[in-house]
Amino acid sequence: MSRKHFEFSSRFAIDPVAAAAMGTDELRHNFHIEGLFHPGLVSLTYTHYDRMIVGGAMPVDSVLHLEAIKPTGTKAFLDRRELIVVNIGGAGTVTADGLPHEMTARDMLYLGMGTQLVSFASASPDEPAKFYLLSAPAHQIYPSQLIRIGDAKRLDLGSPATSNERSIFQFIHADGAKTCQLVVGVTQLAPGSVWNTMPCHVHDRRMEVYLYFDLAESARVFHFMGEPDETRHIVMRNEEAVLSPGWSIHSGAGTSNYAFIWAMAGDNIDYTDVDTVAMEDLK
Repeated sequence: MSRKHFEFSSRFAIDPVAAAAMGTDELRHNFHIEGLFHPGLVSLTYTHYDRMIVGGAMPVDSVLHLEAIKPTGTKAFLDRRELIVVNIGGAGTVTADGLPHEMTARDMLYLGMGTQLVSFASASPDEPAKFYLLSAPAHQIYPSQLIRIGDAKRLDLGSPATSNERSIFQFIHADGAKTCQLVVGVTQLAPGSVWNTMPCHVHDRRMEVYLYFDLAESARVFHFMGEPDETRHIVMRNEEAVLSPGWSIHSGAGTSNYAFIWAMAGDNIDYTDVDTVAMEDLK
């Protein structure tokens, strides 16, 4: 499906045995998502990992609308879904059923199931907003809520000695906004730190997706995936996303510090529900 201001594609689920036999191009074709932010376009990727939809909307000099797509099988996009929007660009506005939500960089908006009309606009075409979109099936209506980055739950972890000094900003947690499936946050690495999610883990009860951003044009993140004893890597540029099935580790090391948005959907919204992997078990 392709329209002037709207497009989507699909990704099928891959099992670990098939992934272990893939080369670079196949891994990127199945797990890597690029082109999320094109001026004047809403771009969506429908995945078969917990039916997560990953997308981007970059309005410039006109309003963009979130439209239903064939895989959801509904009249409106959010008839049976919930949505999280994170802005990583200039100031902008997300309007939901006539109610405008003004968002600056790193603000997050949760929209509950049943929201009918969603649109995106930038405050200035010279510095357009970049709205990162994450959606999963929903079974209950929860109130829509705008969460500023300053109101997120902050955890400072790591150290310069292990090259992973970082701040984690949890938008969705037990004492915050309620969701059916989505768990979302932002991690910012300190200057001089490059490692994320190491020691690593898996969580078979839910999938995850990373969006790497705040990377210089010449910088890269080497994202590690695969079963703990059969790892692979994908090279990531700025504002690119990568899918992580429940059976896969998800960790990365950059050529400089960076930020990333992590998002999960599946059986359990408990952030701490993970199966840790010992360093000696990595291969």
